[in-house]
Amino acid sequence: MTGVAGNKIIFNNLQLKVTFLFLLASLVPLGLVSVFSVRHAEDQIVELAFNQINNVAEDKLSLLERWLRERRADILVVAASPSLRSMDHDSIVSYLKAVGDNYEVYRVFVVVARDGEIVYASEGASREIGKEPWFRETMAGRFYISPVYLEAGRQESFFKIAAPVLGAEGEVLGAVCATVGTQAILSMVLKVSLGRTGESYLVDGGGAFLAHQDARKILRENIAQSESFRNIFYGSRNRRIYTDYRGIEVLGASRHIPGTDWYLVVEQDRDEAFAGVAGLKRYIYTATVCSVIGVLILAWLFAYYIAAPVKRLSEAADALKRGEFKQARISTGRGDEIGALYAAFSDMARQLEARQEILVRQVDLRETELKQADVKLKMTEQAAARSQRLAALGRLAAGVTHEIRTPLASIKLFLQAMKDEIEISEECAEDYRIAMQQVLRIEATINRFLDFAKPQEPVFGVIEVAELIEEALLMAHPRANHQEVLIRKRVAAGLPSIRGDRKQLSEVLLNLMVNALDVTSKGDTLGVSAGLVKHNINGVPRPCLRIDVSDTGPGIAPENLEKMFDPFFTTKASGTGLGLSIVHSTVIRHGGEVSVKSSAGQGSVFSVFLPLPREGEREDESPPDS
Repeated sequence: MTGVAGNKIIFNNLQLKVTFLFLLASLVPLGLVSVFSVRHAEDQIVELAFNQINNVAEDKLSLLERWLRERRADILVVAASPSLRSMDHDSIVSYLKAVGDNYEVYRVFVVVARDGEIVYASEGASREIGKEPWFRETMAGRFYISPVYLEAGRQESFFKIAAPVLGAEGEVLGAVCATVGTQAILSMVLKVSLGRTGESYLVDGGGAFLAHQDARKILRENIAQSESFRNIFYGSRNRRIYTDYRGIEVLGASRHIPGTDWYLVVEQDRDEAFAGVAGLKRYIYTATVCSVIGVLILAWLFAYYIAAPVKRLSEAADALKRGEFKQARISTGRGDEIGALYAAFSDMARQLEARQEILVRQVDLRETELKQADVKLKMTEQAAARSQRLAALGRLAAGVTHEIRTPLASIKLFLQAMKDEIEISEECAEDYRIAMQQVLRIEATINRFLDFAKPQEPVFGVIEVAELIEEALLMAHPRANHQEVLIRKRVAAGLPSIRGDRKQLSEVLLNLMVNALDVTSKGDTLGVSAGLVKHNINGVPRPCLRIDVSDTGPGIAPENLEKMFDPFFTTKASGTGLGLSIVHSTVIRHGGEVSVKSSAGQGSVFSVFLPLPREGEREDESPPDS
């Protein structure tokens, strides 16, 4: 706990906060500049290195293209020479020997006639001419260049180049094929001046090495699984920096050799290319550390100048909170905003002291008024209790009259019939008269009860919903308090006025609240809420006021839900079953609806829906017939 309290003091310290903010405001721009500088330097180095690699690649590409064009020109010149057109063995031997002596790149020459007969073949040439691809291509009149291959036991790679020997009228007389050694040209291609790690190599369409500084890799290893290969063959994914076949990050560029499936790749290790950035980073980090130390000292001094008077002001505020007005009057010799704040705080302390004295007198006055209000509230509670007893008496009377009236009518008819049909003796006439009077007296009493219980037509007027609910709650509060039931009220603000009979609707709400209190006990909750909803009244959606009366009692059994508003249906031992029926008829007469939702053990919610006046309706006229 001590550690937590210490942390709170540190984080709530104004001086530390000001120091941190000052430090942050000073160092963020420096940090951004440093990051920008490093990234800009990296971008520039990448650009320079990439441009250098591209230049090397272009140079090597030009060299290879020129060399291949020369070889193509050589073989076409040889094919067009009179010696080969003559297909004379002796002439061909002397001519090709001269060509081989002057151009050291040619290792083997083969000259064949159109029928496949070998006219001339250098030492080491294959004798199975018909199976060679170059023979089929040249016999069709096309120039041919083969893939690069490596002969067993030799460290030099080769490729074959062939051309048809054409007659005077363009007919194919035969073909000439030369085996070209690549050592001379590739030794020039592989030489690059890109620092210690720069290299250049040649691969074919399958990623196999055609030329490499390490001769053991030629046609034995490939780069098909490396990013170098993807950069060569998938231009949309081309990147300047990637991982090469060795698993090392490099800067690289590639070029396709026209007329072949060869690809030239030039690469340099990323670490070597970025060597200059490391020195720049060390310089920036050193400058940043020095700046942090300097700014930290300045920020601490600045924060102390701000925080010290604020701390004293905080102590004065604590004294003011404890009611020590004298200690809260502080002063300072500073003439800046802090000085003005001190003066304003001292003036506020003096004003609060004066207001404190006024409030004490007002509290004494309010206390007297509350005592008087308490007396009035008790009188209201007594009136509510009387009203509740009268309501219970009315319900009981209605039930009794319904139970007595029918048998009483039968007795009356029987007595009347007996008088007409049976002659009554003088001794019994007085008894008959008294009995008949008593029957008539009971009938009159029942009629008076029925007149009292008979629903009256509502007298419509403007009703404020909040006031209506308050009136009903005022009646229900005494019983709720007696049962120790909590009342929760939620009435939406700004509810519009409704049209209705204030007395009847108040009785509706009170009846629902009393029913809820009948099933609740100590610790339960009686809820009353009101708000605006869209509800179907007889199948027509209308804006309505919805008033919910809910309880957290035992709930209603599912089989009883549909009977709740039936007359004389009750689950109470002493109930008459008329209360909810009266509620239902009253709401119907107001053009609304009432519903109930409940489940065993989950409490009940009775909802009253009263339609709002339509445009053009007067607030004092009754709702249209449902």
